[in-house]
Amino acid sequence: MATIKTYTAAGEAAAELQFDDAKLVLDRGAQALKDAVTAIRNAMRAGTACTKGKGEVAGSNKKPWKQKGTGNARAGFRQSPVWRGGGVAHGPKPRDYSQKINRKVMQLAFTRALSEKIAAGDVVVVNEFAFAEPKTKLMAALLKKAGVDRTALVVTAKEDENVFRMTANLARAAYVPACAADVYSIMRFKKLVCDQAGFDALVGRMVGKETK
Repeated sequence: MATIKTYTAAGEAAAELQFDDAKLVLDRGAQALKDAVTAIRNAMRAGTACTKGKGEVAGSNKKPWKQKGTGNARAGFRQSPVWRGGGVAHGPKPRDYSQKINRKVMQLAFTRALSEKIAAGDVVVVNEFAFAEPKTKLMAALLKKAGVDRTALVVTAKEDENVFRMTANLARAAYVPACAADVYSIMRFKKLVCDQAGFDALVGRMVGKETK
């Protein structure tokens, strides 16, 4: 049984959760995890880089000087890539970097990522994010008391504006509702800090052992 530490909103330790190892998927899905992270990162690329080729640079087709007798190298037009201000040879053009990932592969990747976090003890559950006021210092204090000394992804079951505001100014933390947590965000942050409902929502997205 994997053990998950739980805390109150004040950072006080609460009863630990026992997670059934049978629900973890650690024996497969490594390639799916790699493919999913690659696809998500590629989808983030703008793909808007654009340069002009020699046929797109403004200028006439007049020969700069005659072919022979000047002592200069031969030149046919001023838009040549070897000239300053000329076109770019084989330069980038707008393109779509997105990759298609099968839905079951993405689900398996999510399950493997969350399973690794649980097995490594990198999941922290807070009973409820109930604070007197939405202050960043309260969230920072909670993370410190919970032993989260590195990057953290804060997850709630539903979108919570107060938790988002409390996390926004923390340099090493980010917030996302459970429905929007993806494979890359789970792997990018060292710790997952969830409320109980958020953790249950993440577990509900895991696929079972029987899925091939």
